[in-house]
Amino acid sequence: MKELRRMMNEAAEAINKKSNGFKPEIGLILGSGLGNLANELEDAIEIPYTDIPNMKVSTVQGHAGSLFLGKLSGKNVMVFKGRIHYYEGHSMKEITFLVRIMQALGVKAMVVTNASGGLRADLRPGDLLIMDDHINLMGDNPLIGINDPELGPRFPDMSNTYDRELRTVVAKACEALGIVPKFGSYCAVTGPNYETFAEVNYIRNIGADVVGMSTVPEVLVAVHAGIRVIGISCVTDVIHAAGVEVTHDEVLKVADEAGPKLAKIVRETLKQIQL
Repeated sequence: MKELRRMMNEAAEAINKKSNGFKPEIGLILGSGLGNLANELEDAIEIPYTDIPNMKVSTVQGHAGSLFLGKLSGKNVMVFKGRIHYYEGHSMKEITFLVRIMQALGVKAMVVTNASGGLRADLRPGDLLIMDDHINLMGDNPLIGINDPELGPRFPDMSNTYDRELRTVVAKACEALGIVPKFGSYCAVTGPNYETFAEVNYIRNIGADVVGMSTVPEVLVAVHAGIRVIGISCVTDVIHAAGVEVTHDEVLKVADEAGPKLAKIVRETLKQIQL
């Protein structure tokens, strides 16, 4: 684990040099098709992932590979535009390294977004769901291995994974914008294939409202690191019956269309957050 700390410090040092010591308060991870929010930062500094030691770059369409630092709604933020995924062949430690960078730079809260398939009858493409819990069906965990107590506890408590107080802030932000907030549980699977109908039924029956291929590993590391978490999932397709076909192009299209609404919610949420 000392090796992980060394890698974190190398990345943080490189970012500090390129940003003149910018101190982020909040970190954002933007999922499939949701990266345009990064373009709204004031006094933005862009750092390609290739310029950050020990960072990997995604091979997936819709996932850019740059870190942006700047101000959004008066808060100092760092925005990871694009993420890497377990299904690309990366390890859990590699896909969660961006959260360790947040930890090294002193980030207090994280907003993580993703694209997902809706499993609940009231969900429609383009809906934004505030995550209040999750189920990990990825068969792996980034916290497996020797624990470094300087980074977090051996057995992190998950009773407040998606911070209740911050969920209330997001709900109030939605209401201020005239948006009816929806809440639910996110289930993470490995992918890269979309789910069979039998799998959809199983995931719905164990209590998930949406399903996707990311986010949970990053959230586990954030909780371990003591970073408060907000999760917002963009429902890009709904799976209520057999024979529903899903394509990645359709997922990106819906996520792109939902992007402006997500940006409004995030901006309003950041205005109201007290850290």
